[in-house]
Amino acid sequence: MAVKKILFLTGDFAEDYETMVPFQALQAVGHKVDAVCPGKKAGERIKTAIHDFEGDQTYTEKPGHQFALNASFDEIDPQHYDALAIAGGRAPEYLRLDPQVIAIVQHFAQANKPVAAICHAAQLLAAAEVIRGKRISAYPACAPEVRLAGGEYADIAIDSAVTDAPFVTAPAWPAHPEWLRQFLALLGTRIEP
Repeated sequence: MAVKKILFLTGDFAEDYETMVPFQALQAVGHKVDAVCPGKKAGERIKTAIHDFEGDQTYTEKPGHQFALNASFDEIDPQHYDALAIAGGRAPEYLRLDPQVIAIVQHFAQANKPVAAICHAAQLLAAAEVIRGKRISAYPACAPEVRLAGGEYADIAIDSAVTDAPFVTAPAWPAHPEWLRQFLALLGTRIEP
């Protein structure tokens, strides 16, 4: 298997599981993963949040871990990466306001490089205007944004994912096994017993 270099976009109040699990899982299978956040350098930390489904009309939020970034946002060049992964949670709400972040998302989509987006990360895809005609899943509250950006909202089970290359999308962290499996397939990663 060829090692892929993956750019991982995250930020303050990104969903804890949607930051920690894919970051570690992608490294566990041998890929190089650079986690970045606008305005932050390698070694700095972001605050994550734990979003849970407890029977309310929407998810609840609790403090998560302090996640250490391992690359500096201002030093990355998207051309040197094979794929992009984007954490969900509240981070995409403000990340989509950063023109440099939008340009990064557009680079990966236009170059047809794999893009894994989960939960509210669809807000970034919509803001970058790269999902027209694509079947995209997201946290259900993001369905209007997907549709307004010309995408087809994939209303799937919370533990499912959908691939419409170059995108692999899922509604929330319960989909990690399927979301990561489909992303690894797009990357060409083979895991054999």
